[in-house]
Amino acid sequence: MADDFEKECRASMAKTVEYLKQELRGVRTGRASPGLVEHLKIEVASYGSTMELRELASITAPEPSLLVVKPFDPGTIKDIERGISTSDIGITPQSDGKSIRLPIPALSGERRHQMVQQIKKMAEAQKISVRNIRRDMNRHIESEKKDGILTEDEADATKERIQKLTKQHEDAIDAQVVAKTKEIEEQ
Repeated sequence: MADDFEKECRASMAKTVEYLKQELRGVRTGRASPGLVEHLKIEVASYGSTMELRELASITAPEPSLLVVKPFDPGTIKDIERGISTSDIGITPQSDGKSIRLPIPALSGERRHQMVQQIKKMAEAQKISVRNIRRDMNRHIESEKKDGILTEDEADATKERIQKLTKQHEDAIDAQVVAKTKEIEEQ
């Protein structure tokens, strides 16, 4: 029974760390990365729906400061261009009728600082999520102990292992923040 708590806890915390990893891919660093725009929602009038950019086009980074978006359907190029222009990523698209070039401007010192603060807020939200998972698991353990399913020693040992998992996942979150901060500041 105690192993089930640990497995469930490990899986939930791993999802939290993975979520942060995906979120950080979309944070601008001054270096071109398809992750910066691939999740943009594009309203496609001819399809009558909203789709992610990666579903509508291939996205490449031929240079460190340039992204090239090539639509699978040339009829969607205007919709894609409009979607990129109205997004909050701060990049002006340049279309040649077949593809869209997205020059990635260098970040100012002030903007870099704002990005680092944003990353830290995102990370803290995920740390809180990890701690909430720990809290919920500890409540379950206490409940099982109270009902006589777990002994006091088993409950204490399980709580200790869950605390170690919490620390590991918080450290993984911190490592991601350090790596992304370094990436932002080196440009």
